[in-house]
Amino acid sequence: MSALSTPNGLDARKWGILLVLCGAIFLEGIDVAMLNVALPAIRADLGLSTGELQWVMSAYVLGYGGFMLLGGRAADLFGRRQMFVLWLTVFLLFSGLGGFATEGWMLIVARFITGVSAAFMTPAGLSIITTGFAEGPERNKALLVYSGTAAGGFTIGLVAGGLLTSVGWRWVFFAPVALSFLLLVAALALVPKSERPDRTGKRVDIAGALTVTAALLLIVLGVERAAHAGITASATTLLAGLALLAAFLVIERRSAEPLVRTGILRSGSLVRANLSAMLFAAGFFGFQFLIVLYLQELRDWSTLQTSFAMLVIGVDAILSPALTPRLVNRFGNAKVILGGLLLAVLAYGLFLPLGADWSYAAMFPGLIILGLAFSLAYGPLTIAATEGIAEEEQGLAGGLLYTAFQFGAALGLSAVTAVSVAATHEETPAALLDGYRAGLLVPFVAAVLAALISTFGLRTRRGDEPSAAADAVGEPFDVPVSR
Repeated sequence: MSALSTPNGLDARKWGILLVLCGAIFLEGIDVAMLNVALPAIRADLGLSTGELQWVMSAYVLGYGGFMLLGGRAADLFGRRQMFVLWLTVFLLFSGLGGFATEGWMLIVARFITGVSAAFMTPAGLSIITTGFAEGPERNKALLVYSGTAAGGFTIGLVAGGLLTSVGWRWVFFAPVALSFLLLVAALALVPKSERPDRTGKRVDIAGALTVTAALLLIVLGVERAAHAGITASATTLLAGLALLAAFLVIERRSAEPLVRTGILRSGSLVRANLSAMLFAAGFFGFQFLIVLYLQELRDWSTLQTSFAMLVIGVDAILSPALTPRLVNRFGNAKVILGGLLLAVLAYGLFLPLGADWSYAAMFPGLIILGLAFSLAYGPLTIAATEGIAEEEQGLAGGLLYTAFQFGAALGLSAVTAVSVAATHEETPAALLDGYRAGLLVPFVAAVLAALISTFGLRTRRGDEPSAAADAVGEPFDVPVSR
């Protein structure tokens, strides 16, 4: 049992540590949500095309996903608390600098570096939980609170983004600076210093990190370019990305200290969780990108109206800690994940016949079902991706999961942009609507594929389900999650 564990749940000191770490993932959620509702205002002010606008989001998630594996490895090698504090500081600085951008490329660069800082900060925070709280009831309780807080960040970010953008879109970059500073002070005071890891004979796999980051970047770029660069250019870019991905796997197999120990991929639960997470994130980010453009640019809704319209998706901030644990306890982790992904299929399917003048009542069922889907899938996927992994590789497991989420997000954004732009032949309301409808096929197909993959998780030995995660939820949480 770790130094932070107690047999009777979480004491005040553990709650203090957990709340700091939850604050960081809350910061990440609010940052993404606020930017999402501000995108049309940013486009109007900086004169960005749809493709360039997509890169404002994709630059962040590519920096996040591309360096996540290195971030997880760095947490294991250089100290989890040290990495968390250092990169929270970088996050603070570049989030603020994004608000001063006067050109699209400036904002994209600032967002990329902010994403890189999140790539080091997030797995460090997650691994503090997975190594500092005993595996089983205590850890799973902490992880479900953690994932619920991330959902709360997204929810509050939608409203805060609308309010701040109504004043000026630059405030969606300045506001996280204050929260980051408070978290930094709290982290220095509450998170205990981790023991200095023994790095004798160990090194950071820089070649692997650069290769996988370049591979992910080229794959996303190839998908995004498909709508406007021609088949040859797009295919060449995609093939180059796939070649670099293959080179990454070769480097990892031959490296004495690989970024990703390929043996960890023998865990069927981990592989399924990561593939499902990638597809789920692709659908979710692609969907919200299109719906924000639909509401603000086709329907002329204000940013505040858009924020409140999408707020219902944030119902998962309530359901994740309240409903999901009980469902896991009764049905098992794999069945709850599958249920969440099937609900995502239904939610996206309801939006496929999107109309030019849909009322909010017509959109509401799909939006609330999507919120329910997120509450059932996100937390259990986090548990499935880290359960049974050795303590010294928890940073790697967390890095793999968040790489999957962020790469999926970037892939989904680029795919819906490519499909939507290709289907929009002129700048008329009818053509724009055709483009949105075509783009909405991407999240629907992604959710279907994720659900199919997750069905293999049902084929477990008798006694494997409910999983150890179920033990965490036999009793209510000690304290409610704040929204």
